[in-house]
Amino acid sequence: MEKDYSKIAGENFKTGYNCAQSVLLAFADELPLDKETLLAISSSFGGGMGRLREVCGAVSAMFIIAGLLKGYIEPCNDEIKCAHYELIQNLAKEFKNSHNTIICRELLGLENEAEEGFLPMPSKRTDEYYAKRPCEEFIKTAAKIIAEKLL
Repeated sequence: MEKDYSKIAGENFKTGYNCAQSVLLAFADELPLDKETLLAISSSFGGGMGRLREVCGAVSAMFIIAGLLKGYIEPCNDEIKCAHYELIQNLAKEFKNSHNTIICRELLGLENEAEEGFLPMPSKRTDEYYAKRPCEEFIKTAAKIIAEKLL
């Protein structure tokens, strides 16, 4: 039976992991690092990079996974570097096709609420939080894109 990475990622979010951690952890068995390292690497990307509301954590996780699975290590090979950047741009485009942006504050409708985006304290995870936050949908989209494009 094939894994439902979207469902796993959504469940990870409901357990309390941030958006980036939720996606990365869903693919832990496919990646060359242990779960604790994956969680630590992705911990800074929640809330659109430390609640700065910049690039969505789920999108950042897609890019981390792409790097781990298809990344380049030769610093002066422009052909390989170009191919990798094209992959990243295509992943971003795929996400944008579903949600119009990869920016956290825009996804959450907070463009005019800068104060909300720059508080260091994460929101408490309550039933009300999950009911009003569309983050699970973004997490599931990112996981679906990775499963379809990279696995």
